[in-house]
Amino acid sequence: AAWDKMVKHLDDELLARVMKVKRLTSTIVEVIVRAPLAARKFQPGKFYRLQNFESLSPMVDGSRLSMEGLALTGAWTDPQRGLLSMIVLEMGGSSRLCALLKEGEPVVVMGPTGTPTEIPHGGEAILLAGGGLGNAVLFSIGRALRAAGCPVVYFAGYRRKEDLFYVDEIEAAADQVIWSVDSGTAPEPRRPQDRAFVGNVVQAMVAYAENRLGERTVDLHAVRRVIAIGSDRMMRAVK
Repeated sequence: AAWDKMVKHLDDELLARVMKVKRLTSTIVEVIVRAPLAARKFQPGKFYRLQNFESLSPMVDGSRLSMEGLALTGAWTDPQRGLLSMIVLEMGGSSRLCALLKEGEPVVVMGPTGTPTEIPHGGEAILLAGGGLGNAVLFSIGRALRAAGCPVVYFAGYRRKEDLFYVDEIEAAADQVIWSVDSGTAPEPRRPQDRAFVGNVVQAMVAYAENRLGERTVDLHAVRRVIAIGSDRMMRAVK
């Protein structure tokens, strides 16, 4: 009886199952799994490895649609319910297969692994810069920074306003959000202190620094730390 109880407890803690698959944009999918121990151990900036079981994967024309292991950053966790969210950019075969995962399906989740993001204390002003999928990573970091008393200005960059996702979480991650889109119509900020800009993230930073976007919540001259996550192109431009 004691053995059966221990095995049941370990299975509940360690075996991951899909709870929900949500399409956030035309190319981004969110996979929510129940993996209690993995969810409790998460720290902002850490990542996981997600893979389906070959024996449970769909069969199409005699071929198994099994995934290679995908390295995915945790977006958010609910430790009390044992839930973990991972957000996937559909770029190849394995990442596209994430959209086919079914509710209740067992999956392999390894982690969390990696070094968590350093969270300073003492009111240090922080600039966050996210490009596309990078914004899925930054809002957990932003929440931790604000909880540590850091003023945060967040430049959230996208190609179009239709690509925005998890707006509530991004707003909660920053004292002020500058929404920027590469082209098209600028999004409408929902909070009075937030701003919108048509152009890339670096151009938005320049406009903010030059006071062309209205009142600033965070003085960029006081910023000593920048956390940027995005495409190689965006990262080079920020550097």
